[in-house]
Amino acid sequence: MDFSREFGLAPNVIEKDYVLGWVLAGIAAHPEIGQSWVFKGGTCLKKCYFETYRFSEDLDFTLTNPGHLLEPFLLATFNQISAWIYDQAGIEVPAETIRFEVYTNPRGNSSAEGKIGYRGPMQRRGDAPRIKLDLTDDELLVLEPATREVHHPYSDRPANGIHVRCYSFEEVFAEKIRALAERERPRDLYDVVHLYRHDELRPDRSLVFRTLEQKCEFKGIEVPTMQTVDNQPARAELEAEWGNMLAHQLPVLPPFEQFWQELPGVFDWLHGVAEKAIKSSIQVSGAGAVDETWRPPAMSQAWHTATPFEIIRFAAANRLCVDLTYQGSRRLIEPYSLRRTQDGNLLLYAVKHETGEPRSYRVDRIQAAEATQVSFIPRYLIELTPAGMISAPPVSNRAIVDFAPKVGRPRQVKAKLRLR
Repeated sequence: MDFSREFGLAPNVIEKDYVLGWVLAGIAAHPEIGQSWVFKGGTCLKKCYFETYRFSEDLDFTLTNPGHLLEPFLLATFNQISAWIYDQAGIEVPAETIRFEVYTNPRGNSSAEGKIGYRGPMQRRGDAPRIKLDLTDDELLVLEPATREVHHPYSDRPANGIHVRCYSFEEVFAEKIRALAERERPRDLYDVVHLYRHDELRPDRSLVFRTLEQKCEFKGIEVPTMQTVDNQPARAELEAEWGNMLAHQLPVLPPFEQFWQELPGVFDWLHGVAEKAIKSSIQVSGAGAVDETWRPPAMSQAWHTATPFEIIRFAAANRLCVDLTYQGSRRLIEPYSLRRTQDGNLLLYAVKHETGEPRSYRVDRIQAAEATQVSFIPRYLIELTPAGMISAPPVSNRAIVDFAPKVGRPRQVKAKLRLR
């Protein structure tokens, strides 16, 4: 409920995000699939790399063991996982809601679509909400998978966190560009632009391009350019479906034109035609002594402030102005940075949209904030939504869950892990 208030989204949307975290924990802990299923897609981007603020509804995996794409195996495995999730978090996954369909994909190979129902802490009546799983074993995995911690910002987060094997950042980037070129869905456009916007990540452009080349060759398509994407028959549908496919996943729907107009810059960067312009940080005179060692968290959190603060971070990530009420007056601002003074106060650094004047606002004195659909072109580096470290954190002596045979409850064993 804290997060529902923080984001201005319906509680059931937040509940699904919460349950997704525990499903990922169950998959990662399972001895047969934990190391052979590689997490990918938009949910991977949000849960393992940086906050996109697009709340996803499905889990996509590339399977490195073809023997796992069998309906009996999948049903048995997820019955074990459901028992583990119930034991760990109290989330019920009724056995009758676990369904998998193995089918022949367009490449003539097997894939599977799964749906699992759940009853989370909201205990809603009626049909159980569902999480969709897309499983393939014939996707080209170009780069070595990474081990990443899953962002689970809830009070029952395991002490050692949740860690999953997933696509590396460059592979996620290349895969999203390939998906956008092939199917032109709103979520792919949204994710590609967010990947490009994170200046602090400095991805290896040549590695992204080489990975994209191999993926396109594997799919039998040309490496996309802005011209090929613009000329696709699905271009009109992409714009028409923007609201239908994204509005329920976001606190405020950004204008389609804003993302589409930024796409040529992505392809220019990708093909080496232009470098990304690195902007300077905003500076505000008279803002007070700043603690230079403090940085805002990379992922979302409940701030417990009078006015929900994540909506301001959402606006910054999506280049949307904020209608801010501060000390009794309203103003339209462009949010850029969050800093902490040496005496512990949080300051929002922003620019008045109409005049371009830099200003600082004490967060505890903000009376109201609402993300608008007014777009802005950044004048400074946006530092409100930094990404976390791309390299996998070292983990040792971590508790691993071993699914005891013929028993729905796990037993804890200790093991040393060495991550590469």
